[in-house]
Amino acid sequence: MNLTKKSVELLAPAGTWNAFTAAINAGADAVYLGGKFFNMRVHKNDFNLTDDELKNAVIFAHENNKKIYITLNNLISSEEIPILKNYLQFLEKIQPDALIVQDFAVIQLIHELNLNLPIHASVMMNINNVPAVNFLKNFGVKRIVLGRELNLNDVAIIKNKTGIEVEYFVHGDMCIAVSGQCNHSGVIFGQSGSRGRCFKPCRWNWKFIDESSKKILDDFSHKTALNDMCMLRNIPDMIQAGVNSFKIEGRMRPPEFIARITSAYRKIIDDFFADPTGFSIDENFWKNFYENRVRNFTTTFAFQPPTKNDIGLDGSREPKFFSSGIVEKSFDDDEVKKIFSDEFPIKKSEKKPNLHVRVSTLDSAISAIKNGANLIYVGGEVFRPNKPFSLKNFKFISDFAHENNVKIILNTPRVTRDKILNQLHELIKNLKNFNFDGVIVSNLGTLNLFKNFSDLPIYADISFNLFNEISADFLKNQGIVQAAASIEMSFAQVKSVVENSNLPIEIIVHGSTESMICEHNFIKFYHPNYDDFATPELLDKHFAFVDSAEEIHSIRVDQFGYNHIFFAKDLCLLPYLEKFFGAAALRIDAQDYSAEITGLTTKIYRDAIDGKNFEKDFGQGFGNNSNNVLISLSNINNSCMNSINGLEQMDDEYEYNF
Repeated sequence: MNLTKKSVELLAPAGTWNAFTAAINAGADAVYLGGKFFNMRVHKNDFNLTDDELKNAVIFAHENNKKIYITLNNLISSEEIPILKNYLQFLEKIQPDALIVQDFAVIQLIHELNLNLPIHASVMMNINNVPAVNFLKNFGVKRIVLGRELNLNDVAIIKNKTGIEVEYFVHGDMCIAVSGQCNHSGVIFGQSGSRGRCFKPCRWNWKFIDESSKKILDDFSHKTALNDMCMLRNIPDMIQAGVNSFKIEGRMRPPEFIARITSAYRKIIDDFFADPTGFSIDENFWKNFYENRVRNFTTTFAFQPPTKNDIGLDGSREPKFFSSGIVEKSFDDDEVKKIFSDEFPIKKSEKKPNLHVRVSTLDSAISAIKNGANLIYVGGEVFRPNKPFSLKNFKFISDFAHENNVKIILNTPRVTRDKILNQLHELIKNLKNFNFDGVIVSNLGTLNLFKNFSDLPIYADISFNLFNEISADFLKNQGIVQAAASIEMSFAQVKSVVENSNLPIEIIVHGSTESMICEHNFIKFYHPNYDDFATPELLDKHFAFVDSAEEIHSIRVDQFGYNHIFFAKDLCLLPYLEKFFGAAALRIDAQDYSAEITGLTTKIYRDAIDGKNFEKDFGQGFGNNSNNVLISLSNINNSCMNSINGLEQMDDEYEYNF
């Protein structure tokens, strides 16, 4: 590797003109900043640059041999597309060095409008494997901001195998959830983290409990408040890993803070390149830097998986709390009823929507089939103590589904490192032994894998964060046959996508939905009796976080070790189901349900779609904002059972005939 100063870039943030000039004067090689539209930091009106300021920033930077990257990295709603087109044309005129993007619509429009705007893929695109990088390279993406969950060895492998420019965070506020896989703020507050308005629920005060006994198991308060990333002592490691751009987080920070952090990293980078073999950090310099920290420091995943020591457990160093826990809305709240009553339904197609059910056990799959599902998703993540589907399970359930005229789709994990993709590649080799009708994928790596090595029809899951019809067209052009709408969308946004998209759209209408997916092992962190060797069976038990509103958020561990944190209430749109009949499919997420509840819920929705014994006065309309209507599953027996008659009896035992 050619170790020169030109081999790395120090990338600083800016939210105001003064912060921008402070970063340049402190030694940044490049600055990333946003305009007044479409970026991930929009909490304050006096932050982000006007069009004139953006133009002048590009001129100023280029006159000083610096680079400007403009953040266009939030999800775009359908009504914003005309503004986006105009904004992109303006950006081409001022010629920044690149745009940092998340939404496929931006990539699609840059190509459609034939604009000369280099593209960097945002960390929110959940890029953490080689096939995903290769996919984006085909669309002219020049740089990847890799997920904060990747270690430096992962970074080096991706860099060496793809040759793409790599950007990696070196300092600042870090999310506890996998990049792009947190819906908590968007669903609960209508303030999506993927649209620049995160209310930071990861900074809340939580209790950790045994879900069945409700016993509190630890004394820590801020269990998901990750410390700030700091790689100042590890600059040589990052250079050796092939990181091209060292990214400082902090576009909402004041100029003085940005100048201090930028100048510190400038000094250490310059010191290393001045004498690589004789380099060592000045401990007095470090001590001064450390003593002026905001939060405590962590290297997160850079070298090893984090522990609870990487979390600000008492919350004492949190600079600001944006929100606190609230009671989640239920379907029968007066506010929700009013919202729903004002909405016009999605324009109906000639046929009623299909009913799809996502399951994670063989019994639940059989139960969904027997009670009216048109299509089931099987495989993917399975929550312990349930076991992943075996090849024998796949063979049996694919045959059983087709005997009952039900389609069966192979589910795949929402987060897929290269090692998981390798497992999926092996599974593809066995698919000829089953009769799957398709596969549902959650990221570009899995999409690329199945495009290259399978002829199955490909469905897109909610992790693609589909928010507009341009992104739907992008996915359709890549061979996708159906896509799930983001659960953070308002009804008006869902309606627009369904009515204007050329791609069939699936809408999740019921089920347990994750608010966050994390690589952190919270049971290992907080259970007093957990030990990797002595008590691994604790991962099979059910625990939960309790917020300050006493709402209980289940924690489930999948077979890959990811922790899934759920909303306190399950999604239920049953009273307003007819509003959604224009969609291609309505989906129940039953991956955390027993076979009995899966069958019951499937039967209820089957009858509602078919117009059988469904009480019209059970509820009308659908809601306005990203606060999706939520209902505790425990209320289904009390509320929904009154609306239907005659649930098909299920056998106590099933004969699998392997």
